[in-house]
Amino acid sequence: MLSSTTFYLSRMLGATAIGLDEKRIGRVLDLVVDLSLARPRVLGVIAKSGRSEKLLPFLECLPTGGGRLRAVRTGPASEVALPSENLIYLRKHLLDKQIVDVDGRKLVRVNDLVIDTSGAGAYLVAVDVGAEGLLRRLGIEGLIGAALRIFGASIPSKLVLWGEVEAVDLPSTQIKLSKAYSKLDGIHPSDLADILEDLDRGSQVAIFSALDEERAADVLEELEPGAQVKLLENLSEEKAADVLEKMPADEVADILDELKSEKAERLLDEMEPESSTEVRSLMAYPERTVGSLMSKDYLFFNESMRAGDVIEELRRLRPEADTVYNLYILDARGVYQATVSLRDIVVADPGARIGEITESKVAPLQDGDDVYSIADLLLKYKLHAVPVVNTERRMVGTIVIEDVLEYVVRKR
Repeated sequence: MLSSTTFYLSRMLGATAIGLDEKRIGRVLDLVVDLSLARPRVLGVIAKSGRSEKLLPFLECLPTGGGRLRAVRTGPASEVALPSENLIYLRKHLLDKQIVDVDGRKLVRVNDLVIDTSGAGAYLVAVDVGAEGLLRRLGIEGLIGAALRIFGASIPSKLVLWGEVEAVDLPSTQIKLSKAYSKLDGIHPSDLADILEDLDRGSQVAIFSALDEERAADVLEELEPGAQVKLLENLSEEKAADVLEKMPADEVADILDELKSEKAERLLDEMEPESSTEVRSLMAYPERTVGSLMSKDYLFFNESMRAGDVIEELRRLRPEADTVYNLYILDARGVYQATVSLRDIVVADPGARIGEITESKVAPLQDGDDVYSIADLLLKYKLHAVPVVNTERRMVGTIVIEDVLEYVVRKR
């Protein structure tokens, strides 16, 4: 139950709109809200009389003695002043649309909206995403509530504060927002990927395009393969290429393999030459080979380098977590010599040469080896990553167990 100064939008729609002279102007069709504020303020009223609609400035809500809404007072149409951006029509743009519950990290449906009029003006303060809001709009809330009370139950109610939601179903409305989707910044990429997969194509593209390249790359990696392809097909080639450049080359190669060859080629041409060349080299490997799944992101050092210096170098580089489980020792020609674990380097004497602290050599894989032939090897020795060499034993990448298992499961 809301207070006498708080109203549901569903109760305001259809209410009488009156002017300063107390004369009836029409019925409230919609409310116009400024989203630029922490508490979005109601600025205007769309009032309908017959077939005509008027945009009027919102002044106040007039309650009855019992706390219900009696009327909405408006001012002269000539005095309405709306900003050029951050405006939203509550009924047209939000009601029945999907929004993101940022705290719950999921999509929810807007069944009703809560307007607070306790201070100067009126403000959008909460979203009703529960069954109660839907039944209220259908006019059967009281009937269903009474029936449930007989059995000691009640209608599920769910209000989410406006500060904890993000409107996402907006692309077709051409709403200009100064800080589009800023509340999504705190959502983990995997959760954001799940949300994107549940949205329509237009909303997906709008949200993804608003992300910076680094975050967009993290989200793209978390999407299902089919969703990755559909998204890239609808993005501008410039945006898509910028995002792909921020991803590991092996991930990009896997995605482009699923695209139509013409589209993949255009994206490769749009990417920076260095990134494009690396991806093309991976795509050149036949399917089912180690080379087609390997990653080119790995760290290597000379055997004469000291453990303390290696740790300092790692601090400087700040590499991704999955590239520091194993480090590799190569000679001056790039020929693979040995593998040394990060643990061995950390516990070793800082002055020890890393070539001397390697306990055993991990046999490298050939880039042309069959993927299925190495799955058992990786599992048997509980290896996280194994070096990959070419026919000249020069290191060309690493194969990670997760990539092999994912491939095997996907191709079953």
